[in-house]
Amino acid sequence: MKTVRLTVGQAIVRFLDNQYISTDGKEEKYVNGVFGIFGHGCVVGLGEALQEPNHGLKFYQGHNEQGMTHAAIAYAKQNNRRKIMAVTSSIGPGALNMVTAAALASVNRIPVLLMPGDAFACRQPDPVLQQVEQFHDYTVTANDAFKAVCRYWDRVSRPEQLMTALMNAFRVLTDPAQTGAVCLALPQDVQAEAWDYPESFFRKRVHYIERRTLSPEALDRAAKIIAGKKKPLAICGGGVRYSEAGKALADFCSRLGIPFGETQAGKSAVVWDHEMNLGGIGATGGLAANQLAPQADLIIAVGTRLSDFTTSSKWLFKNPDAEFLSLNVNSFDALKMDAHAFICDAREGLTALEGSLAKKGYHADWGSAVADAKAAWKTEVDKLYAAELPGNSYSQLRALGLLNEELLDDDAIVVGASGSLPGDLQRVWRPKKRETYHMEYGFSCMGYEVSGSFGVKLAAPEREVYAMTGDGSFVMLHSELLTSIQEGQKINVLLFDNNGFGCIDNLQRSQGIPKFGCELKFRNPETGRLDEGGKPVPVDYAKIAEGYGCKVWTVHNSEELRKAMSEAKKSTVSTLIDIKVDFDSMSGDYESWWRVGTPEVSLKQSVLDAHERLIKEIAKARQF
Repeated sequence: MKTVRLTVGQAIVRFLDNQYISTDGKEEKYVNGVFGIFGHGCVVGLGEALQEPNHGLKFYQGHNEQGMTHAAIAYAKQNNRRKIMAVTSSIGPGALNMVTAAALASVNRIPVLLMPGDAFACRQPDPVLQQVEQFHDYTVTANDAFKAVCRYWDRVSRPEQLMTALMNAFRVLTDPAQTGAVCLALPQDVQAEAWDYPESFFRKRVHYIERRTLSPEALDRAAKIIAGKKKPLAICGGGVRYSEAGKALADFCSRLGIPFGETQAGKSAVVWDHEMNLGGIGATGGLAANQLAPQADLIIAVGTRLSDFTTSSKWLFKNPDAEFLSLNVNSFDALKMDAHAFICDAREGLTALEGSLAKKGYHADWGSAVADAKAAWKTEVDKLYAAELPGNSYSQLRALGLLNEELLDDDAIVVGASGSLPGDLQRVWRPKKRETYHMEYGFSCMGYEVSGSFGVKLAAPEREVYAMTGDGSFVMLHSELLTSIQEGQKINVLLFDNNGFGCIDNLQRSQGIPKFGCELKFRNPETGRLDEGGKPVPVDYAKIAEGYGCKVWTVHNSEELRKAMSEAKKSTVSTLIDIKVDFDSMSGDYESWWRVGTPEVSLKQSVLDAHERLIKEIAKARQF
């Protein structure tokens, strides 16, 4: 057996550089780069290997560990999980900064490989800088925190352990059903230790993504369930995009007369004006989907994990005869809502069911309800787009309408994650081309927007990418805006500045609680509260971005927005447009409900009343 002597760091780089993925006969390089922030825990180990020119992995210097991991996740998401980035950090705080992003990846079923530095395996210099010492268990380090949020976790304490660690890491990363964050903790002494590795370990490895089909028996059972229903309604989840099943879903629904609603992850798998596309469904859904869902006698959940936002906390589907049928690669997700679970690839399952049901002559019996609901919702969105506020206030919805209908190119990609924007975007945004809507709403992580946009730009360098972010989220994390400047990858930040957390303020007040802690205003240092009529903190977000080297504008109305967008499109560097919008100019609910923990005991009657409403709505919801 031929061997090659390499350090652990060098072996990792060589292995990563030789991983490929094959889907539908198309072979592609799987790991396309490494994000990193070097510290003493990785710079002289893995960092030494990465700086050598003998590999094809591009290195990207991040500026916040969470931010660069968001960028890596967004890159994989926009590539429909066909390509990934690895991420490395030092030990301690650098590693722990990635834990939030690891959870985001696992929740959203997106592959990302994390390689945080770790304390010395030999223990000789303990405690080293940034090492956490646990009195009850010496083997615990900061990296044990990743166990709760990763699909696979390993610590490489000896050089020879690397082989099984990497093989298992890629087993999980390339499995559509099990994928998510993978963490390989790398003690800093072990990274530099050498081993005689078999040369065969570094051969080109092709990971085949095979589409699981429905067995004849399963196909027959699923077709019989659908054929026995008059008003089925489908839900288009993220799995439809990752399976590249948008056309299959569109054909399935058109041919069989089955309308569908979209989740945040599934939106733009099919264009907005498809005859059966009802738009967003659930707590942040629109009128069309939420009016028809309670009438449905079968919910066909395709590639969705059926979160509380999608199901309106299991409240939306009110037909007493309604059943669920799930097509999903993951049995954990397929079983939700007590569904008839069919474990299969979305594209294969939909195509097979379309053929089987068409042979039976099946067609859903919705009559004109779908067309009527779509027409009514279009009228409502048109009205929201056109609404002007009194005085000098500018509406967030008016700005979104102008951007969607006039100012953004049809193939531009919008990126979002948190605040009121995801609700507005799921309801009113109209994708004119497929895969132009990139929303992280499984974890709804503030700070994903800017970092994620950079990752999306790396995945789609030929297209304009727009981060849709609020001021609160921008302040939390915009580090990779600097990375975009450094790498010469232009992104555009559309910052909707409403002076605080308007979305949460709205939720707070809806439960009978007075305004508290959500507005960005000067506070009384003695009481820790806002004084009556407190003044807003005058933050110049454009100036912040300008300091990084971005082209910037501040706008207060549609004409200023038009001018800024025209100039931003001509820019060759990243841009930021600070859009000053009214605090309460977001969209409202459309026949939906979302369960929150409203207090049972309170000094305020308005809160007690809200709790009573909560109890009544819980009684209407499904329990599992």
